[in-house]
Amino acid sequence: LRRGDGPVAKRRKHGDGSVRLRKDGRWEGRVVIGHDENGLPKTKNVLAKTKGECIEKLKALKSTITPDTPVKLKADMPFGEWLDYWYETYCKPNVRPGTQSNYEGYIRWYLRPKLGSIPLNKLTVSDIQQMCTWMMTEARIDQKNGNGGLSDSQVRNCYSLCERILEKAVSVNLIARNPAKGCKLPPIRRNEMRILSREDMQKVLIQAKEENYYELFLLEFATGLRLGELMALQWDDVNLTTGELRINKQANLAGSKLVISEPKTKAAVRTLILPPSVRKVLAEYKTMVNSKWLFPSPKKEDLPIRPSVVSLRLRKILNHAGCEPVRFHDLRHTFATNALAHGMDIKTLSTILGHVSSATTLNTYSHVTDEMRQRAAVKIDQGIAKAEVQEDTAAAQPERTMTTFQARKRWSREVS
Repeated sequence: LRRGDGPVAKRRKHGDGSVRLRKDGRWEGRVVIGHDENGLPKTKNVLAKTKGECIEKLKALKSTITPDTPVKLKADMPFGEWLDYWYETYCKPNVRPGTQSNYEGYIRWYLRPKLGSIPLNKLTVSDIQQMCTWMMTEARIDQKNGNGGLSDSQVRNCYSLCERILEKAVSVNLIARNPAKGCKLPPIRRNEMRILSREDMQKVLIQAKEENYYELFLLEFATGLRLGELMALQWDDVNLTTGELRINKQANLAGSKLVISEPKTKAAVRTLILPPSVRKVLAEYKTMVNSKWLFPSPKKEDLPIRPSVVSLRLRKILNHAGCEPVRFHDLRHTFATNALAHGMDIKTLSTILGHVSSATTLNTYSHVTDEMRQRAAVKIDQGIAKAEVQEDTAAAQPERTMTTFQARKRWSREVS
């Protein structure tokens, strides 16, 4: 979630309070006790010489604060009150920390300021459309290069949250219809999929070995795991004898904290079989790792490497190897494309990728399956009609020559 051009800072969970070290050397504890008529938080604070003392004072302060009176649900209650009630009652107990952080941001920065004071039963499509238009054009605080709007995906995500909140108001008979229905939103634009060539994959692995990331990228090329899944792997998840790799958790950021949680869907919990060559590499690698994590953080032994660190490392490796920039997720696309090109069926690939259904896999990789159908048609024509058709030699027999690329040394200051 972003406010301005940079990531939003870590936010306090509602009612939990926060503790920080001031410039004068004292510790300050602060807790939100409510919101004013403009939706801005009202706070109380305490000061102490030590962090421990500050935490105790903050606890004492919270115990003296009169709890809010129970919300009386009624059709003309301010939308801001319904926001709080929905979040605390229906949302917060059922979502992961990272999702909580995102929702709190959308509510605090966009929904409450623009819609919070309007009575629930007076909200209109026009009100919500105006909020969406404001988000698309002006909501970004640091308006660099004249672009004052949020990204299309952020606008859609915030609108989707608003629609869900109002749909719940409909289901509990507070309002007759959902006023969020019918808003005009920015179109869904999928990020362009970029696939690494065989030569570029070799270059990445050669350079990754020089930068001590070889095993990580080799495992990604062999499995197509999501970045969060890859970072959450522990040695208990790997059977180096049978090659079984169990995927049952993922690493995500909640604010600035790395959190290990269950996958979003049941389909994401799965078991893969590693190729013998990858097992051999991992077995040797394990002798050099003194951690329960496959890819432990160099700074915190009890945690894996942060996903953002790996994404940054990939950019550097691609640059050092002279390859075009791609996202880490494009390595997953590369795996899937290669699997289909080598004859893996859609159902098997869907299971390996952890997709909820094969339809998701088909839609994502329709360009590959179209090429496969064309090749199948050529083979049928050759086999049945005896036509003299020559397949593309490069497609039928991919080049297997190893690249002559040599890794750029870690201490090199060359600009590539």
